[in-house]
Amino acid sequence: MIDRLGILLAVVSVTAAACSSGPPEPTLDNREPAAAPQPAPPSLPRKYLLEQIGDAAVVQLYADGFEKLPLNEKVLVWHLGQAAIAGRDIFYDQRYRYNLEMRDLLEEVLIHADGIAPSTLAQIQHYTKLFWINTGPYNHLTARKFTMAVAPPAFAEAVRQAAKNGARFRLGPAESLDALIARMQPLFFDAAVDPMVTQKAPKGGKDILKGSSNNLYSGVSMADLEGFTERYGLNSRLVKQNGELREEVYKVGGRYDREIRQIIGHLESALQHATPTMRTALETLVQWYRTGEDADRRAYDIAWVTDKDSPIDTVNGFIEVYMDPRGIKGSWEGLVSYVNEQKTIGIQKLAADAQWFEDRMPWDPKYRKPGVQGITGKAIDVVIVTGDSGPIAPLGINLPNDQQVREQHGSKSVSLSNVTEAYDRSTPDSLRQEFAWDGAELTRSTRWLTFSDELVTNMHEAIGHASGRVSEKVGANPARLLKEHYSALEEGRCDLVALYFIADPRLAHLGILSAEDQDDIVHTQYDAYTRNAMVQLRRLREGTQIEDDHMRNRQMIVRWLMENTKAIETRQREGKTFFVMVNREAFRTGVGRLLAEVQRIKAEGDYQSAKQLFERHGVHFDPKLRDEAVRRVDQLHLPSYSGFVMPKLEPRRGSDGTITDVRISYPMDLTAQMLEFSGKRAPRQ
Repeated sequence: MIDRLGILLAVVSVTAAACSSGPPEPTLDNREPAAAPQPAPPSLPRKYLLEQIGDAAVVQLYADGFEKLPLNEKVLVWHLGQAAIAGRDIFYDQRYRYNLEMRDLLEEVLIHADGIAPSTLAQIQHYTKLFWINTGPYNHLTARKFTMAVAPPAFAEAVRQAAKNGARFRLGPAESLDALIARMQPLFFDAAVDPMVTQKAPKGGKDILKGSSNNLYSGVSMADLEGFTERYGLNSRLVKQNGELREEVYKVGGRYDREIRQIIGHLESALQHATPTMRTALETLVQWYRTGEDADRRAYDIAWVTDKDSPIDTVNGFIEVYMDPRGIKGSWEGLVSYVNEQKTIGIQKLAADAQWFEDRMPWDPKYRKPGVQGITGKAIDVVIVTGDSGPIAPLGINLPNDQQVREQHGSKSVSLSNVTEAYDRSTPDSLRQEFAWDGAELTRSTRWLTFSDELVTNMHEAIGHASGRVSEKVGANPARLLKEHYSALEEGRCDLVALYFIADPRLAHLGILSAEDQDDIVHTQYDAYTRNAMVQLRRLREGTQIEDDHMRNRQMIVRWLMENTKAIETRQREGKTFFVMVNREAFRTGVGRLLAEVQRIKAEGDYQSAKQLFERHGVHFDPKLRDEAVRRVDQLHLPSYSGFVMPKLEPRRGSDGTITDVRISYPMDLTAQMLEFSGKRAPRQ
């Protein structure tokens, strides 16, 4: 699973400290200057926060160390990056059937903007940036549609002006430009048209597939699936035609044929630069793309997790199931990375000691694994994230998701070091100050929160997702029984593992933290996790329900602790509400009790218990409390989430066409990068 804690910057109050107890990360300020007769004047601080678009921050992602990679590894990263870009449109189409058409129209207007009224153009630019960051017109976390803040007639005039300037729009057969504008107007301006991309708990018992606007299904209801067995559950679109269900398989010759062929071409170009084990993994990935068969997907999962030592890695394919209300269909994503050796030490210690933690999990011993297999723990720096991984990026990943592969062959757990750093460096301290109860809490947070968040992310991935086993009756895929609650339950389970063991003396024994600092580190993390239940509500500006799985799991944990322990108090001061962690022992004991129950629910596929748990504690919230959180954050003009501008890689070629170097640069410009990814050139300023 991919840990979206990275997306939830400040939702967990979150990885938001700009200061750390450890040495500073490499920046332009602390790199050694070149030798010179006199010391060079200090460079300007590195820029992370580029701009704020409504409640979204645009942040530059840096990949320090890429320049030092051997040429062969640089070339490998470049080819894998091209494969990640080649599949980007797949996720756009999966997320909403009109996404590509909408994006094309917006980008053509921006490129051909001469003569458009400045006020109108500014609003179109604002909307388009949010569209790029969220991969369509739906907020990445709330799942709700956002609309353009310009009068429809003014937008129509802008489109006509762009057409006069040479813009080319996707017109249907015999469709005029005015007809196109009229047809697409509700997509941009009417929030009631296709209002939610994914709806897992619709009101009034509405069908979760009919109530969701993503493009994973067409004309299908949950009732249609009774008695139907999917052959290609993960990598297909399910369509109902003439009263019959049909799977449109994502493969060569199937759905997304053009994009998949492009991905394969870049993957095959990468083969000669890969290590032998990585080459095997890429070859099996290509085979899966060609056939679409689940046996080939499983072979790829095994080959990928077996490749433990390659310094370069990629995640590429149909993987996470968060967007599917059923938790079955995989969203496409591409991610390319290299190992951060310095930060890998800590997560490797956890991974190597996974059996010790497994043997002491606070759940029924029958759910413990007798032999934890092949956990590979690394810290990585990512160069490119696309599809379901970007521009909004995670902090940690544990894959593969196949339960049997995990139990028999192991898993890879990684933390995305440069993503964590970019979140940290781009977030103002004022958010933490606003929701901390007192100076002691704020002081702890300033000193320890970055460290503690990195630690719980590592534990979430390395000893969380890799832990536990399910009963034989559940089999390889508990998601089929737990349905819309599976992803939230699994993310909650792994958060609970991290929260439980962060207080264990074993971490000091392993040298991951010092014994004298552990109490403060635990206190800091429990404080921050508690604040989360209040802070994250600021994202939910409409409605009274939470749709995002990570937000549900964190709300569920805190609300359950508030109801079942004496660990947390709700306090008031000057008309403001604070959630305050007051008893660390009660907090950890409660976490252990809840973790035991959550593991039981997963292991037994207990859908009714999962539903009851989230309906009571994780789905619904008090709108008055939400309104207060929104008001407090808006007064500070703080962003709610972040999208990344990624590094740019440019190959340098010799006279024979071979790549002699790959240069890295930092665009600092969301518009230029998104247009480049779409194969278009940004207009001159």
